[in-house]
Amino acid sequence: MTGPNDRYRFRLHRRNLPGRPDIVLPRYRTIVFVNGCLWHGHECRCGRMPSTHRQYWAEKIARNVARDQTNYQALLDSGWNVVVIWECDMAAGIDSLLSQLRRLKGRNNGRD
Repeated sequence: MTGPNDRYRFRLHRRNLPGRPDIVLPRYRTIVFVNGCLWHGHECRCGRMPSTHRQYWAEKIARNVARDQTNYQALLDSGWNVVVIWECDMAAGIDSLLSQLRRLKGRNNGRD
C-alpha cells in the first residue's frame, strides 16, 4: 500500500540522458533501468544464451553489456544515482523497486 509520502514525480525514456533510462526521478537525481536478463547479460536462468547462433548472441550481448557500463558510468560521473532492476527480480514486484527508492529518498532527505 502506498501513501502520500510514497509518490514520486518521474519521467520516462529521457532521450537526453545516456542509455535513454526507463525511469528518471529528477528530484532524487536517480535513474532506473529495467533490464531484460538475456539482452543485458545477467547471469541468471532468465539470461540463458540461445542455443542457436551462439557466437552472434555472445558478441551482441557483450556489446550491450559494454554499452550499459559506459552509460552507467557517464550517469554516475554526472551525479546521478543508478538503479538497475532485472527481469528476474520482477517476481518480487513493485515492492522491491519501492524499497530501493525509499532508501534513496532517505539518503537525499535534505533535498526534499
